[in-house]
Amino acid sequence: MQYTFPKDFLWGAATAAAQIEGGAFEDGREPSIWDVFSRIPGKIKNGDLPDISCDSYHLYEKDIEAMKALGLKTYRFSFSWSRIIPDGTGEVNPAGIQYYKRLIAALKENGIVPNATMYHWDLPYALQIQGGFGNRDCISWFTHYAKVLLDNFGEDVDFWVTFNEPIALYVGHAYGFFAPGLKNEKYARQCLHHLLLCHGEAVKLFRTYGFSKAKIGIVVDVWKHYPDRPGNAEDEAYAVFNNEIAGYGMFLHPLFLGGYSEELNAYLEKNGMVPQMEEGDFETMRQPLDFYGLNFYNGLYDNAEEIRKKEAVLKAGGNYQDQPKQHPEAVRDVLHMLVEKYRIQIPIYITENGLPQEDGPLEEVLDDRERIAYVEQVLIAVHQAIADGIPVKGYYLWSLMDNFEWSAGFSLRYGLHYTDYQTGKRIPKKSAGWYARVIRENGFTIP
Repeated sequence: MQYTFPKDFLWGAATAAAQIEGGAFEDGREPSIWDVFSRIPGKIKNGDLPDISCDSYHLYEKDIEAMKALGLKTYRFSFSWSRIIPDGTGEVNPAGIQYYKRLIAALKENGIVPNATMYHWDLPYALQIQGGFGNRDCISWFTHYAKVLLDNFGEDVDFWVTFNEPIALYVGHAYGFFAPGLKNEKYARQCLHHLLLCHGEAVKLFRTYGFSKAKIGIVVDVWKHYPDRPGNAEDEAYAVFNNEIAGYGMFLHPLFLGGYSEELNAYLEKNGMVPQMEEGDFETMRQPLDFYGLNFYNGLYDNAEEIRKKEAVLKAGGNYQDQPKQHPEAVRDVLHMLVEKYRIQIPIYITENGLPQEDGPLEEVLDDRERIAYVEQVLIAVHQAIADGIPVKGYYLWSLMDNFEWSAGFSLRYGLHYTDYQTGKRIPKKSAGWYARVIRENGFTIP
C-alpha cells in the first residue's frame, strides 16, 4: 500500500545541544546542570560524560552535510543557555552567539528550515545553586534569556520552541534520575509551576516583536498509559495516575484548558504539595500558540500485578529488566486525544520519534532494520490520523546521529548515523538510506 503525505509536509530530524555539541568548557561556556550531574558517581551509565559527545560545536558542517544527503526539509536543535549567557543572567557570550549564527546561516543556505528550542533540560548550574526553577525569580531569568535569543536570531528561526519535554524537570527534582538529581516531589511541583510561567512569559515577549514568519510553540511528550486489563480498578487507577498526575496532564491541562485538572488538584491537596502561586498565573500559562510539538515514542499498558513485582525487586536492590512492548499505533489515539480532549486546533508536528539500539559491533548497529520497521508503523498511524482530519504538518526523527542519551550515556544509539565517539566520524545506517527515500518520495510503500 502507498502512503503519500501532504505536499507541504516537513520531514526533519532532531537533536539537542547538551547531547551533541560537546565543547563543554570552550569559548566562555560555563557548566550546565547536566555537566555537573554527569560527574556524580553512578548517575550516568558507564560514567560517560557529555564533554565532547558528537563534537558538533566544531563539526556542525559535517552535520549539515549529513542533513543534505538525507534531503531534510527541517532541522530541530536547541540553544545551550550556558553557552549564550554563561552565568545564566549576566553578560552575553559573543562566541556563543556567533556559533549559532553560523549554524542557522548554514541551515538556511542549504534550504533547511530551522526549528530551535530555547530550553532542552540544560539549566546553567550557576542558576541551579540559586534555587533553579524552584525560585520564582527564574521567570525573569528565562525571559531575559529568551529576549537575548529573539534579539539575535528572531526571524532567522522559523519555529521557536520554549521548552522541550517539561516532565524532565519533574523527573530530575522528584525522582533524581535526571539532573539536577533531587528527590523532593513537593519542590518538583513548584518547579513545574514556575516552568509553565516561564513559558507563558516567553510567548508574551515573542508576540511583542511582531515577526511576520516566525512561529512559537511548546513540545510536550505523551507516553499515554492504558489499563492492561480494562475494567480492573487497580490497572485503571495506575493509568489515571501516570497520565494525569505524573504525566502529560500536568502540562496539557494548564496550557490548553486552563488550570490544573481535577485529578491533579485533588492529589496535590491530599499530599500537601499545592504550589505557591499568584493571581493570574494560570492566565499567563495559557497563551495562544502557533503550533504544538508532540514527542511520541510508545503507548504503555499498566498492570498492577506487574508493577508491584517490579517495585518489590527494586526495593530489594535488584535490577528489574522489562523492555515494554512497542505500540507505535498509539500515536493515532494520542493525536485524537490532543484535538478532542485538549482542544488543540493549531498545527501539530511530531517533534521527536525514534527507537534505540544497544551499543554493539559496528556492522550490527548499522543494520538497524528494526528502527525502520518501527518508524514505518508510526508513520502509517500518523498518515491515518491526517486522513482523520488531524492537522499533523511534519515529522522529526530522533535523532540525526547517535549522541549522549542522558542517564544512559552513550550506551543507547538512536541515530540515523552511527557516531564514532573517538574520531567524530558519522556513518549512515541502513535507516538513513530508507529515510532519504521517504523524504524524496514524500512517503513510502508497504508491499
